[in-house]
Amino acid sequence: MSEAPVQPAGSPRPARPSPNAVVAVLALAGITVSLMQTLVIPIVPELPKYLDASASNAAWAVTATLLAAAVATPVAGRIGDMFGKRLMLLISLVLLVSGSVVCALSDALVPMIVGRTLQGLAAAVVPLGISIMRDELPPERLAGSTALMSASLGVGGALGLPAAAFIADHFDWHVLFWTSAALGVVAFALVVFLVPESKVRSGGRFDAVGAVGLAVGLVSLLLAVSKGADWGWASGTTRGLFALAVVALVAWGFFELSTTRPLVDLRTTVRRQVLFTNLASIAFGFSMFAMSLVLPQLLQLPTQTGYGLGKSMMTVGLVMAPQGLVMMGFAPVSAAITKARGPKVTLMIGAVIVAAGYGLNIVLMSEVWHLVLVSCIIGAGVGFAYGAMPALIMGAVPASETAAANSLNTLMRSIGTSVASAVAGVVLAQMTISLGGATLPSENAFKVVMAVGAGAAVLAFVLASFLPGRRPADAEPATAPAEPAAESVH
Repeated sequence: MSEAPVQPAGSPRPARPSPNAVVAVLALAGITVSLMQTLVIPIVPELPKYLDASASNAAWAVTATLLAAAVATPVAGRIGDMFGKRLMLLISLVLLVSGSVVCALSDALVPMIVGRTLQGLAAAVVPLGISIMRDELPPERLAGSTALMSASLGVGGALGLPAAAFIADHFDWHVLFWTSAALGVVAFALVVFLVPESKVRSGGRFDAVGAVGLAVGLVSLLLAVSKGADWGWASGTTRGLFALAVVALVAWGFFELSTTRPLVDLRTTVRRQVLFTNLASIAFGFSMFAMSLVLPQLLQLPTQTGYGLGKSMMTVGLVMAPQGLVMMGFAPVSAAITKARGPKVTLMIGAVIVAAGYGLNIVLMSEVWHLVLVSCIIGAGVGFAYGAMPALIMGAVPASETAAANSLNTLMRSIGTSVASAVAGVVLAQMTISLGGATLPSENAFKVVMAVGAGAAVLAFVLASFLPGRRPADAEPATAPAEPAAESVH
């Protein structure tokens, strides 16, 4: 048993940073990490030439980040709960900077994959930041601040695309990674000086067996989903990976239920509020990413198709950028509705807005301004939803499990985006036209993907309807900053 630190009598209390500074720094860290999602998109077609590799091998520069993020997010969240969320946040930023430097120095495939893997290991910054906010901010600031932090996932991705396209067009491609390294250093320094370390910790022993089991299951599942189209959905490799994922995750689940200090407390995750929030997160992740796949292709396809707009990657970035700003702008609106009506209502409103955006996109897709309008509407809906999800999670778990629970919720969104990529890829590959000897997705293919995206948003609405209809005041003790743990279990 270990005692919590006691402030000596008469000693001055250290000045604590203002809540505004804490929120701004954590949001910046979240935006910096989310930039990794779009950083390489402008150079993906050129990566085989840059790295002297085949197109299928060069694609691992994207896949490696996805797999590393899936594994690191729940593990980093759990370690943060045990030994310090700020410490784990700083470690994540160090991994981000290290990976960016490795990529910036790379001219071959293997070091690029290593660097992108290190960048993926930093993916837990957003859930860790939300958890720090729960510990450090006054209750009246929590809803708006966590909504802003959650929105940083979309903000970084949307703003990163035009910035990355500009850098790729005007500078050597390595500058992309030097820029991300510099942003990571700035975020690290600001966290060191302005973000306090919470004393809310669970202690205990890290579940290494559970971490390995979850890693095997997630990597197998996401590898099969992300590479199944290339390998063939009926191929032995794809089917073997799906089978391994099922076996590994089932075995992992039984182990987690039997151990006293699990990596993920499955008994908590099956509580109605946590379970249906996570299921809705998968649907929202799917719905949000469907737009990210459709709009850039519509903008870039040649005008000879009759529906393509023939624009550059830079234009694509500028069209998508307002979506991120809308997500950030609607964060306080999301928080206000959550405070007045509860996060369940906020989540359901977000689902309706996203579904309406996709429905509008089916009939409005022939002009650039159509796509700007649609992306902003969908961005507003996602902003509502992503602001509500942390509030729902934190209202149902103890403070000592905040980072792990938020990390798992972030992982659910990532699984949704991976499934969206696979489903959209199948649809766009099957419904095609021929133009000048090239095979391109048809207009109807894009409309089908939009309809599926709308359906995923409707599914999220239905799942959210099963959430408890509590007002935030009913759960105030769960969302208020907790007292430091007086004991740790060993």
